[in-house]
Amino acid sequence: MKNSSTVSKMHEVNPHIPKNFMVVLVIGFVLLIASVFLSLSLGSRMVGLQEVMDGLFRQDIDTYEANVVRKRISRTVFSLFCGAALGVSGALMQAVTRNPIADPSILGVNMGASLFVVCGMAFLNISSANQYIWLALAGAAITAVFVFGIGSLGRSGATPIKLVLAGAATTAALSSLVVAIMIPRSHVMDQFRFWQVGSVGSATWDGITTFIPFLLIGIVIAILSAPALNALALGDAIATGLGVRIGILRLVAALGAVLLCGAATALAGPIGFVGLLSTHVMRLVLGPDLRFVIPMSAISGAVILTISDVSGRLIGSPGELEVGVVTAFIGAPLLIILAMRSKVSSL
Repeated sequence: MKNSSTVSKMHEVNPHIPKNFMVVLVIGFVLLIASVFLSLSLGSRMVGLQEVMDGLFRQDIDTYEANVVRKRISRTVFSLFCGAALGVSGALMQAVTRNPIADPSILGVNMGASLFVVCGMAFLNISSANQYIWLALAGAAITAVFVFGIGSLGRSGATPIKLVLAGAATTAALSSLVVAIMIPRSHVMDQFRFWQVGSVGSATWDGITTFIPFLLIGIVIAILSAPALNALALGDAIATGLGVRIGILRLVAALGAVLLCGAATALAGPIGFVGLLSTHVMRLVLGPDLRFVIPMSAISGAVILTISDVSGRLIGSPGELEVGVVTAFIGAPLLIILAMRSKVSSL
């Protein structure tokens, strides 16, 4: 994407580590550890600290509480991974589109993945995580290209407001198609409605194993793209002057975002607000430098989704409220507060 001279110029654009980065990093890890403990201990069955330790480290102990903890491990791991993927995906989408409110759910990418998954359920009779992932990735990629293409029409190119409008219109159209496919097929409706709400409760180790390669590839792409995306935030002309190949950069970064949100959506369903909220908070706290925003968006996304999952279990006890519903309830008011207290402009 850039030569060695460009690298030095990129560091001139963002030469310093944010003053509060280490403080935010420590707080992030503390919250991450706390969210893991809460996820393992809270639910329809409350478990104490000793039982959590027994379930994690004492395989010889076979009490009911220890087994409850072991059952929750896969769910906790998946919620962390899924939250991290959505957080990084949100950061990439905001950077690529230069739109501070870009998010898989707002730009229609989640709904594109949903359409392909419901088509697989209805016409291909699929039911496994491996099959969901490939269909969701294809749907997310095609929708992302379509929305960006529509939003780029006209003289001004891909402006934030045009992308949001294109995403909203695409979401509405695809949502209608999803309903049209489901209505005459009751078995698909039953299967799809639980997936569509968004949940990490059905996490399995097979699904997590399938998800990990997409998570790693997406995060590596995000980290390697971060310096060039910092230049892109200054404008296409300046980024080109710094040696950044804008077309290749947008393609590669968008690929990383699609891999992350597509894989997460395939296994957990279309969960909204996590990528938008986590990245927006990190930008307010750390500033615009993506070299720091991206890793912290991964941590904050993991914390937000895990805490939301725990909240859903407590609110819906003895059953549970799906995490996709909880993130919407938590995310919408917080984003309104953030918008009232800060100026949201194009990146």
